[in-house]
Amino acid sequence: MAEVLSQDEIDQLLSAISAGEISTEEIHQPRDQRKIKIYDFKRPDKFSKDQIRTVSIMHETFARLTTTSMSAQLRSLVHVHVASVDQLTYEEFIRSIPNPTTLAVIDMDPLKGSAILEIDPAITFSVIDRLFGGQGEGAKFSRDLTDIEQAVMEGIIVRVLGNLRESWSTVIDLRPRLGGIETNPQFAQIVPPSEMVILITLETKVGEVEGMMNLCIPYLTIEPIISKLSAQYWYASTRRGTTTENLNILRDRLASVTVTLMAEIGAMDIKVRDVLALRVGDIIRLDSVRVNDPMTVRISDRRKFLCRPGVLGNKMAVQVIKKLEDIDQTDFEELTTSGEEEV
Repeated sequence: MAEVLSQDEIDQLLSAISAGEISTEEIHQPRDQRKIKIYDFKRPDKFSKDQIRTVSIMHETFARLTTTSMSAQLRSLVHVHVASVDQLTYEEFIRSIPNPTTLAVIDMDPLKGSAILEIDPAITFSVIDRLFGGQGEGAKFSRDLTDIEQAVMEGIIVRVLGNLRESWSTVIDLRPRLGGIETNPQFAQIVPPSEMVILITLETKVGEVEGMMNLCIPYLTIEPIISKLSAQYWYASTRRGTTTENLNILRDRLASVTVTLMAEIGAMDIKVRDVLALRVGDIIRLDSVRVNDPMTVRISDRRKFLCRPGVLGNKMAVQVIKKLEDIDQTDFEELTTSGEEEV
C-alpha cells in the first residue's frame, strides 16, 4: 500500500525541489526491492529443475522398454509411462506407500548405496495372476507374498532392471542387481529418514488393472554423477552415438559371447539312399581338389580362415594360415603349391 503524505510533508518536499536540494530523478527512482526466497533447511532442494527434467527423459525410455518387455512376457497389454519426478525426504516416501507392498532393494553398482523399486500390490497380484494362467485380476484384499509368488516377482524385477541399465547407458554403465524383496516399508531403511531422494512415479496398467511403480533413488547414491544429469550432457551423449565408453561396453559383452569354431576337411553332395547304404569301411570322396589343400575354418557357419591340420601334444590341432577375406585366387593357388612342395 502506498504511503500517504501530510500537507506539511508535501510543502517541505516542494520547497526542497525549488531550492535544488532534491532532484526530481531521485523522487521517481524506484526503491530497491529484494526478492526473498523461502528455504527450508529441513528439506533442501538438491536437484535442479534441469536435472529433474533429464531424469524424467531417461526414465521415459525406461518406461517404453518396460512396456515392451512386460507385454511380451505377460502376453497382455501393458502400458507404463512417467507420471511425475519429484524430490522429497526418504521418510515422506516411506509414509506414502502401503503396507504390505512389494519393495525391491536394488544395488546400484558401480554407484555406492541402494535404490528402491516399489510396485503397487494391485499390479503385483495382477502380474502373478497372469503368469499363473489367470486373466490378470488384482488382489481382492491386501496380504504378504508367498514364497512362490516372491520368486515369480524376482524374475519380473530382474527383467525390469535390465531395462533400467539400458536407459542409464548414456550417463553411466549402471549394473543394477536385485538385493532382496521386502513387504514392510519399515524394514527397507537404505538411508536416514531425513535424506533427500528423487522419486520417479510410473503409472502402470496391466490389462484392466491400474497402479503405480515408484523408483526411489537417494541423493547420496547418484551424487558422484550428478553433474552428468543435465540436458546438455544427455543430448550430447545421444548425438555422439557410439562413445568410447559405449565401445568398451560392447567389446566386453562381445568378448563373453560363445561361438562355434569348426575346421572343415571337405564336403560333398550325396543322396539319401547312398547315406542309408553306408557301411563300416566305406570310403567317401570329398570335393577337395588335392589332399594337401588347406582346410577351411568356419565360425558360426561362416568361412573365415584357411588352416593346415596337425598335432599339438596329444591332441589334434589346426594352424591358421590366412584370413579368408584376404585371399584371392592367386594366393589360394600359391598356398596349394607350397603345400605340395612341403609334402
